[in-house]
Amino acid sequence: MDEPKQTKRKIVSSRHLADSEGWELSEVEYGLIIAYNGFSRWVSKCMQAAGNQEMASLDILVIHHINHRAKQKKLSDICFLLNVEDVHTVNYSIRKLLKAELIVGKKQGKEMFYSTTETGQALCDQYREIREQCLLEGLTRLDVKPQELSEIASVLRSLSGLYDQASRSAASL
Repeated sequence: MDEPKQTKRKIVSSRHLADSEGWELSEVEYGLIIAYNGFSRWVSKCMQAAGNQEMASLDILVIHHINHRAKQKKLSDICFLLNVEDVHTVNYSIRKLLKAELIVGKKQGKEMFYSTTETGQALCDQYREIREQCLLEGLTRLDVKPQELSEIASVLRSLSGLYDQASRSAASL
């Protein structure tokens, strides 16, 4: 007697979005949702362990970007590179980081450029040490090769572009 075929159970973000073609994209969307929330929780807990209890996840991303390559950054570049459309949310993070004396601003012409203070750099360095201790050790146990991580990152960046284009299309409807 033939055994009935087992249907692969679909793990999707919303069943009503996965009733027809494209259920695989809903699987990816669910993966993005839980990865985003896990990542947000991680950066907050890592920053708390590094010694700062007050920072929201966007604040953490902003300070790390400002600290990146020890090069001054302006608001529009920070928003562009973090792919944040709501400039006011990044500007609010910058104001909080300025008040906490983790970054400084310097006016050049009409633009304001931001860089990390010694305290901000030290906080980012402490975060890096905790990241290496807590996150990178676990990554070695996943048996994921560095090249595979690069490929995943490339797919995520491509998906970001697809979602950006789709959002522009939806806005024009």
